[in-house]
Amino acid sequence: MGSLGEPPLAAGDVVLRRAAHEVEVGGEPVVLTPKEFALLDALLENAGAVVTRDELLDRIWGGAFPGGTRTVDVHVAQLRRKLGRPELIRTVRGAGYQAVEDLSAAASSRS
Repeated sequence: MGSLGEPPLAAGDVVLRRAAHEVEVGGEPVVLTPKEFALLDALLENAGAVVTRDELLDRIWGGAFPGGTRTVDVHVAQLRRKLGRPELIRTVRGAGYQAVEDLSAAASSRS
């Protein structure tokens, strides 16, 4: 998944570098667990599109994971907290999650 020359995934000041397995927010490094990193990667890769809980569960935990989709919800909450950008990941009720492409618009719509 990704070569060394691959451009980083980004939304606003949140930057994910796959090859280096690094995440920065506002230029500051953020330490994520492997599952949190994979979750952010999946959401940023599909920024603007809704990714269902089942798709995330299958991609990150594998189809044989015995837990339910609540696991995804818990990890999204942890990811929002660690990034300090709760507006980055939007919950789409009854559908899943969406990484917001334009953080400035998302932040101003919440004001």
